[in-house]
Amino acid sequence: MRISILLVTLFTALAGQHAQAEILAEAQVGIKIPMMQKPTTRPMTVAHVPGLKRYYVADGGLAPMGSEFEAPISKSLIHTYNDEGKYVNSARPGYDNRSIYYNSNSNKLETITYNISSYAGFSPNTGIFAIDLTETGEVKDSSTDVFGFNPAFGDANTMPSYNPETNLYFAKQGRSNKVLVVDLKLREPASEITLDLTKTGAAIDDVSDYFVAYTGVKNEELLLLDIDHKCVLVFNLNGQYQGKSALPKDLKLRSHNHLNGTGYANDMLFVYHESEGEFGTYLGFKIVKAN
Repeated sequence: MRISILLVTLFTALAGQHAQAEILAEAQVGIKIPMMQKPTTRPMTVAHVPGLKRYYVADGGLAPMGSEFEAPISKSLIHTYNDEGKYVNSARPGYDNRSIYYNSNSNKLETITYNISSYAGFSPNTGIFAIDLTETGEVKDSSTDVFGFNPAFGDANTMPSYNPETNLYFAKQGRSNKVLVVDLKLREPASEITLDLTKTGAAIDDVSDYFVAYTGVKNEELLLLDIDHKCVLVFNLNGQYQGKSALPKDLKLRSHNHLNGTGYANDMLFVYHESEGEFGTYLGFKIVKAN
């Protein structure tokens, strides 16, 4: 009996080692978040804070501008929605947001701004900042500093995704299949990933310019939106192509989807569907499913 139990335990452990996530042949819509007011410029990315059951949509594109009467802050807003996609509130922390995400290590909602690398020259209010929230999850105008500029991020427009287990960032470079892996303790990339597009049927001009999603799913860690073929490409951390998930055929993606209107939160890849609703709608797609 004891030997049988040991064999069963060993078999279970070995099976677990080989278990992989399933890439869904057709992406499944997990949530729709209709924008309730016109974006201040362009919606950039989406975050989710599980403990508060809130989604956050960050606008970006308005550089911090000041005068002798006003501090140099961006007019770009951050919007709050509940777990059902209903609007809650908006605020102006003052940043030209590029990537917004929940940091489970600090328990903070954080934003990465345009030009965090200072590639486009020094500008005020650039870096990583923690956005203040109320006890019930409404976004506030206030924030705190997390980190200043770091040249390791490369392209000024990059929209990095975050791995809370390793504290590493994945910064896709514009019009390229290169992803820089960034450790904030270093001033140059910790490593570089080359996404192998040769087997995908996609070219550099077909895919998202500045964003690659980090999923946390082993062997299917990176997701890349293919705008021209209406699908999501899946890669591992070595840049090897693992498969694809088709988006709905009636989804109308536009040239702006190459530059912004994406995000990854709550195990979903978000895509901004500008033609749905008065001000557009964010669709959250389930791409990979753990077995």
